Amino acid sequence: MNWLTDVDWAGVLIQGTLIGGLYALFAIGLSLAFGIMRLVNIAHGDFIVLCAYVAMIVVNASGMHPLVSIAVVVPLMFVLGYVLQRGLLNFTLGPSILPPLLVTFGLSVIIQNVLLEVFGADTRRLNAGAMETASITLPGDVTVGVFPLLIFVVALVSLGALQYLLYRTRLGRAFRATSDDADTAELMGIDNRHLYSLAMGIALAFTALAAVLFSVRTSFDPASGPINLIFAFEAVIIGGLGSLWGTLVGGIILGVSQSLGSSVVGPLVSLLIGNPVSAQWQILTGHIAFMIILIVKPDGLFPRIRD
Repeated sequence: MNWLTDVDWAGVLIQGTLIGGLYALFAIGLSLAFGIMRLVNIAHGDFIVLCAYVAMIVVNASGMHPLVSIAVVVPLMFVLGYVLQRGLLNFTLGPSILPPLLVTFGLSVIIQNVLLEVFGADTRRLNAGAMETASITLPGDVTVGVFPLLIFVVALVSLGALQYLLYRTRLGRAFRATSDDADTAELMGIDNRHLYSLAMGIALAFTALAAVLFSVRTSFDPASGPINLIFAFEAVIIGGLGSLWGTLVGGIILGVSQSLGSSVVGPLVSLLIGNPVSAQWQILTGHIAFMIILIVKPDGLFPRIRD
């Protein structure tokens, strides 16, 4: 077991935590849509990929830096989210979650096939230059990438901004009132359809932010949506449905689990069975951690408490 002493435990935890920041960004839009509208968006992962392709088009057409393209992509996706909710998804909302599930599943299939027809199956990636490989050294000779650290900071700022919006603004109070009791909120003069459309616009705006950062950090293709949806779902469910900061905790737990899978669990299994380690242990360990938490805490770690 001497190989355990060679594991950089601090590096494993830090890298896993930073990966968790990206998963938390993935999960923000999903958590917001469910928390306000009880809408489970099966197409969420495909919207992440769609936003990545929109960013690629903007970058290729204008020559701007990928991070600067956020200023274009985020407003575009806000408008798309508003129009999509107002013109389609509002008509699916009701006492049953099945209609939104079916409609968003259809959207997922449409988005994947349109992207495949237009861009082909080749993987793409945005180039952010030296920022991608830049790193800083922490005490203990732990090296941390600048870009993963930036993603984590963006996740913290995004969650803080959304927390402020929901609990310190008039719009946020309307969101929470509609979430708690949509019928009563409508009797008090709140236009639920407009509010739901704003919520979806904001959700897709955060999705666009996550997508641009994702498209710089790793490659993507039209079929990348489902795995991103799974990561977002797992982060939301681990943290607790409706809990914003819970999504960050869920993302960190998922990221650390995956980091342990690639650095500890995979090599251990390889040692026991005598076969080369598979990279899939990274993903599998995250799923196992998700299942364990789901068994122990079915409502997640920080479920939103309702009267």
